[in-house]
Amino acid sequence: MKKHNIAKLHVGCGRIFIPGFLHIDIQPAPHVDIVTEADALDMIPDQSVELIYACHILEHFDRWRYKGALEEWFRVLRPQGVLRLAVPDFQSCVEVYSKVGLASGPESILGLVCGGQRDPFDFHKMIFDRRMLTRVLLEIGFSEVREWDWRSTDHAKIDDYSQAYLPHLDKTNGKHMSLNLEAVK
Repeated sequence: MKKHNIAKLHVGCGRIFIPGFLHIDIQPAPHVDIVTEADALDMIPDQSVELIYACHILEHFDRWRYKGALEEWFRVLRPQGVLRLAVPDFQSCVEVYSKVGLASGPESILGLVCGGQRDPFDFHKMIFDRRMLTRVLLEIGFSEVREWDWRSTDHAKIDDYSQAYLPHLDKTNGKHMSLNLEAVK
């Protein structure tokens, strides 16, 4: 296999390319370095990665499999390594639905809850809120869980779902719909 710089992994990268990251996705694309499932990182040695970025991929695992993905990512992280997660924030979805959804139906949050459904891999199978995801990350063995702001990352200029707002793209007045948590090994 081709040698890769594995200090930073972008797991479940989809169409997003971030310079300086090793890109892993289940679907091949010109920027994808390794084609595999996000929870099957056998080619990555234990404790060899300093940062994993997993943006809106964890919710694609079902309720029986998502913890296995987190455990696999924990395995490849170095001590003090960081798992930077972004998932649809179910609490924000409930708040938006409670405000506007009762009048217009669930269309405003459908993609966040169910996925885009543009291909066989684009379905959401799990929901998360801050309390539940923090608890699970600590149970797996992470020592600290904290929020992260997309504006202060080295990939802030790359527009992805960690920057999801409703109304769409209203990053000034809209409601942030992504739960962004970092877990430190």
